[in-house]
Amino acid sequence: MFGIDGLTITVLLALIVDFSVRAVAIIVVPRNRRPMSGMAWLLTIFFVPYLGVLLFLLIGYRTLPKKRLAMQEEINRFIQGSTEGMELVRRDHPWPNWLESVVELNRNLGAMPLVGDNTASVIGEYQVAFDTMIADIDLAKKYVHVEFYILSLDHTTAPFFTALENAHKRGVTVRVLMDHIQSMRKPGFHQTKKRLTDAGIHWELMLPVQPFRGKWQRPDLRNHRKLLIIDGLVGFMGSQNIIDRSYNMRSNIRRGLQWKDFMTRLEGPIVSGLGAIFITDWYSETDELLNRDVEPVHPRPVTHALDCQVVPSGPGFKGENNLRLFLALLYYAQDRIIITSPYFVPDEAMMYAITTATQRGLHVELFVSEIGDQAVVYHAQRSYYEELLTAGVHIYMYKAPYILHAKHFTIDDEVAVVGSSNMDQRSFSLNMEVSLMVRGRSFVRDLRVMEDENRLNSRELTLEEWRRQPLRSTILDNLARLTSAVQ
Repeated sequence: MFGIDGLTITVLLALIVDFSVRAVAIIVVPRNRRPMSGMAWLLTIFFVPYLGVLLFLLIGYRTLPKKRLAMQEEINRFIQGSTEGMELVRRDHPWPNWLESVVELNRNLGAMPLVGDNTASVIGEYQVAFDTMIADIDLAKKYVHVEFYILSLDHTTAPFFTALENAHKRGVTVRVLMDHIQSMRKPGFHQTKKRLTDAGIHWELMLPVQPFRGKWQRPDLRNHRKLLIIDGLVGFMGSQNIIDRSYNMRSNIRRGLQWKDFMTRLEGPIVSGLGAIFITDWYSETDELLNRDVEPVHPRPVTHALDCQVVPSGPGFKGENNLRLFLALLYYAQDRIIITSPYFVPDEAMMYAITTATQRGLHVELFVSEIGDQAVVYHAQRSYYEELLTAGVHIYMYKAPYILHAKHFTIDDEVAVVGSSNMDQRSFSLNMEVSLMVRGRSFVRDLRVMEDENRLNSRELTLEEWRRQPLRSTILDNLARLTSAVQ
């Protein structure tokens, strides 16, 4: 009778565990997940089972802790009640007959109404955006609410911090939110916190990853919003963070990279909608509900009035609000679609919507950067270029050394969307974002000016040029595309 030695037993056990892991993964991983994402996770687990399982347990679920989800539901009900009756929209000519259903979609998903009698200005210059925000903070009388993905004290942003400090000294209530992980990753994080603390300003970290303090969730679920609300009268939102346009990173400075961003300044009832987003996030981090800071709506007739609707999104919502909005608009477009997105890694549904638009005879343009600041995202994005070019999409690459970081798109001459959301799977599923749908030809005309400027500073990529790229680039692009789906 043959004995079985320890090594044989170990090998057999390893094979059983390995097979069990793969079998369980086939059942568990694809559940309630996009097919592409599920396949990427399965491939990861099949090729590197132990590491794959560890990663899946760490970042495989995109939901927030139960307490946060319950708070999100509570605040959604609060916003729904506090914004009842705000639908102050004229629906004057030209009112696209399809827009009503998009408004209803957004209302059902994000609890925000469409409101009229707003004004908005676009700011495409980095320093001008800072100067404008600082000027409005200097006029604040009651409160200043600051919420940014990245908040960093440096030579460019120092006047912004001074304006907050001066407002606090005047008796204005100043509250600040900044994303924990991303702000921490930038130079000067401790100096930033110290400056706010020394100024007596109440600040909080968003989605903190501090397990020893009982604060933990999936670490790559981040709050990507950029908001500034002043007295409930003036609001800013867009793509720009509170940091120097080099992002103060040595590699960026060495390469001479400069961020090209975009902000929108708003006045009117819609500012209450932006304020509600801040209230939501402040409540999530502090358990303090700032219902006293919900400003009543005082509509006033304005020239070239805009209808606006705030669309929050993120893992705290049951649906991918921003993706559903984008898809609806892409399918409803009748003439042209112009997209500006620094990180363009679409899912299958969005690729179908865009390529279907060209097949319907629409003119479609996509603005991206010629170079990238994040290698994996940059190569994943490139993996879609051939399919887009073949379908007839015009791809414009903003010339180096600038990183085109603005996020907006226009539908025909009627509707635009601006905000913090990229058109990538991270923004659709993992990040907390805020988008603003604007109906108004004057606003679209202003964005057209910016699109024209971007076109002058870009070069158009052709299919012939793309097909000449070396094989190694194709391999890198396809590998990056696969990893981008692991979420």
